[in-house]
Amino acid sequence: MQVRTIKLLDRYIGNIFCFIVGGIRRFLPKKSRVSIGKPFSNELTVSNIPVSKLPIGKILIIQLWGIGESILALPSIKALNESFPNAKITVLATERNKDVFTGQKFIDRIKVLSVSPLAVFSFIIKNFRKYDIAIDMEEYLNISAIIAGAVARFRLGYSHMLRSLLYDQKVIYNDRQHCSETFADLARSLGAKVAVGEKLIPLYNTQHDRYTVDELLKKNGLKKKYFVAIAPGVAETSKNRLWPKERFAELADMLYAQGSQIAFVGGKSDIPLIEEIRSLMKNNSSSLAGKTSLPQAAYLISRAKLLIGNDSGPMHISAAMGTKTIGLFGPNLPVRFRPLGKDNIAVYKATCHCSPVINIHRGEFKDCEEDGACMSSITIEDVEKEATKLTGL
Repeated sequence: MQVRTIKLLDRYIGNIFCFIVGGIRRFLPKKSRVSIGKPFSNELTVSNIPVSKLPIGKILIIQLWGIGESILALPSIKALNESFPNAKITVLATERNKDVFTGQKFIDRIKVLSVSPLAVFSFIIKNFRKYDIAIDMEEYLNISAIIAGAVARFRLGYSHMLRSLLYDQKVIYNDRQHCSETFADLARSLGAKVAVGEKLIPLYNTQHDRYTVDELLKKNGLKKKYFVAIAPGVAETSKNRLWPKERFAELADMLYAQGSQIAFVGGKSDIPLIEEIRSLMKNNSSSLAGKTSLPQAAYLISRAKLLIGNDSGPMHISAAMGTKTIGLFGPNLPVRFRPLGKDNIAVYKATCHCSPVINIHRGEFKDCEEDGACMSSITIEDVEKEATKLTGL
């Protein structure tokens, strides 16, 4: 309920704030502003001084929400670290996604922001003009633009929506390419050389994390590279990404009959759905949902021979950890969020005229106009065929 309230405040109050403050900024003198050359230029300048000679000491990356988007942003953050070797890079995240950034050597500090107006206001007051550059990697939130506008001398973000009035440099959000490349466009506009390709950066985990997971697998009788991980959950904002639970159950039974162990993964909120799917199955399975931290879940998934899941965070975790991955798509487009990886597969049938009904960069999370046909059109045989292709089941 708190998250929903925050998003409503962000949309309506945030739009008004961005419109007013952005309008005022247009009439302020520009001589004290930091300026950048053409987008995608290799040379950032402040008063015509090359970037290599600038005293840029502090860079703030703002990525507040999605686990998947946070994973896809890592290559760009690493490239920024390489382009600004003398700068300290801080990532502003929330409790939800902070562990994606934990342990990454190219990130100097992680600041965790509570999801409340008071916490946002407090962060702005404590960090007012503290950073040289703020890079807003959120696709549509107004609050991230407001934070960037307040805490940095120079602000970089996307060119759509009213929030763009608060940025000094704007980059077009290309929704016909993969999200990892769209994040890379921000970094490239500062001269960073980003090559995402098909390889993501693995999530960090400790020796304790690995020991904990190995013991959990042992307790459930699961063998390394012998079990298939199934992630049937999705984020609370997009329940229309769910593949029918009956099909997950039938697919799991089919894979079990072919000799695979079955382990369901996800967060605590996914447990009711997973238990419902397991109750529909004829064969044995394990549920590991809610039993691990995010770094532990990443290591757990790396031990699987295959992960099958909806368009969600676990799918991107799997791709980052080098596990063979099948992602199921309908309301959103694979071209934007498919699981990166040489052999990974996105199953998508463009049967609905309304797809995509999810456009994250616009803050749109609509329902399918054809009663969920974009997901229900994916058959069990479609997924089983791709699983066989990847693993030879």
